[in-house]
Amino acid sequence: MSGDKVAIRGWTRTQSRLGRKAARPVVVSGLLSSLLGVGQAWCVATVLGQALVGLVAGGGGHTLALRPVLIFAGLALLRALIMALSDTASAKAGINARRRLRGEVLASILTGGPALLRKTHSGELATIAVDRVEALDGFFARWVPASSLWIAAPLLILVPVGFIQPKAALVLGLCGATVPFGQALFGIGAAVASRNQFLAMTRLQARFLDRVRGIATIVLAGRADDETQRLGEAAEELRKRTMKILRVAFLSSASIDCAMVVALVLIAIMDGKQAMALLSDGASPALAYTLTSGLFVLLVIPEFFAPLRSLALAYQDRAHAQGAATAILDLPEAQPRSSPEGARTVNASGVMISLEDVCFTWDPARGQALDHVSFTVPAGETLILAGPSGSGKSTIMELLLGFIQPDSGSVRLNGAPLDTIVPDSLSRMISWIGQKPVLFAGTLRDNILFARQDADEADLMAAVKAAAVDQFLPSLPDGLETRIGEGGFGLSGGQAQRIAIARAYLKNAPILLLDEPTAHLDPATEKSVFESLQRLALRRTVVLATHSAAVHMFNGRRVDLHMGRVVTRQGAA
Repeated sequence: MSGDKVAIRGWTRTQSRLGRKAARPVVVSGLLSSLLGVGQAWCVATVLGQALVGLVAGGGGHTLALRPVLIFAGLALLRALIMALSDTASAKAGINARRRLRGEVLASILTGGPALLRKTHSGELATIAVDRVEALDGFFARWVPASSLWIAAPLLILVPVGFIQPKAALVLGLCGATVPFGQALFGIGAAVASRNQFLAMTRLQARFLDRVRGIATIVLAGRADDETQRLGEAAEELRKRTMKILRVAFLSSASIDCAMVVALVLIAIMDGKQAMALLSDGASPALAYTLTSGLFVLLVIPEFFAPLRSLALAYQDRAHAQGAATAILDLPEAQPRSSPEGARTVNASGVMISLEDVCFTWDPARGQALDHVSFTVPAGETLILAGPSGSGKSTIMELLLGFIQPDSGSVRLNGAPLDTIVPDSLSRMISWIGQKPVLFAGTLRDNILFARQDADEADLMAAVKAAAVDQFLPSLPDGLETRIGEGGFGLSGGQAQRIAIARAYLKNAPILLLDEPTAHLDPATEKSVFESLQRLALRRTVVLATHSAAVHMFNGRRVDLHMGRVVTRQGAA
């Protein structure tokens, strides 16, 4: 993951700026709530001040002032309404921001395409798109408003306090100014702890997903207990790192409590000395003002530190955002594929494929995956890509599928550059069958119809027969309605490939890409699958990547690759 702190801070500032507009109603509500809190504090101070003056004067039957009580009740109701509206606005801001950010993350993942899985586990991508974005709710709903309120609200409260007791306002301001230093000190530790916790959570989720996918193999190998222990160790690591975050958060809260206690003690001592000096004069107006103003300042202190406390509570949300930035910044930059000038569709009745001086590099340290590769496949003909593993065959397949773009050179279909073809048109033109067919949890019927949802029963059964799926259907409990697991669980390797072939038959695309379609099959099954693929290849442009000895069953051009270079050609490729 990227450790670029500058990039992380830049991403965090950008998200704060984008979320600040939506947070304006929350900020305004917070300021109004603080003002109403000041008003409530004055009402309580007035009532208590009058009561204390009455005790000093010896008037035990002092009448309670109803006006401040009624005003206090009215302010309380109004404040409750404003806080409810603030919570609603805050929730909406969080929802809208997460929707926007999740769209950006998904756009980045789609930009990277399947090639992104070469360097990032699918479990980690799911964590970023779901859990990591969801954890940013607090950042947009709490941190963004708090980052404005922690300055504005205390300054607003200091204004009336300064008019009434300038010295108390000075003490309050100085104590409040020490809080950001404590927050910055503990915030660094919180951000590091949050990133470590995210790493632990990602490892646990990726490990768990891998074990679920391979649970049958684990059980057959008798390794269930070992894997259970390892999952438990990963979960324990996550627990420890989560508790470390909480410890840092508690320390952050303690710094505010210390500042508030110091302010309370100092102001109480100052006002207490002044009140004791005036007590000898009896129940004078000066004593009444001193008691009322002193109580007002003391009651306002929690209100003064409330925005700072909210900032401290939301500081953890900011740490979550920085942890998320670490992962999100590693995703490819989202590039919306708007139709470029000259975007086009291609006549799908017959498609010629050509690669012209194509170069591509996955990792510069490992050299070029493709080094100036060129070949042409006329419409309706077959090209066999042969070569050992790592020679570049699968890279060519990913180029033809549009998953990646060449570093130099061009890939063309009927003379049109691949990147100018409308994506929907490209998808309709190509059928792909790989080493392990992509089958979903559901019925066989649903898996075959995935290629063309509007196909009728006659087209479906024709595809089933052409792919020889009908040969093993009688052995299944419910025929085409038989349910299979994710990845074709419940089918043999040959049966799964036949479902993929049936899907390609039903799609009836003019281009057929076959990437090691018979890998891991026994010779008898491989021969049978190749026979089905021969029928499927008729009148289609086919690119077959394989190093199988049975490839002689296909007639066509041939290109031999080694370390990303064309070493020999057969035919006119």
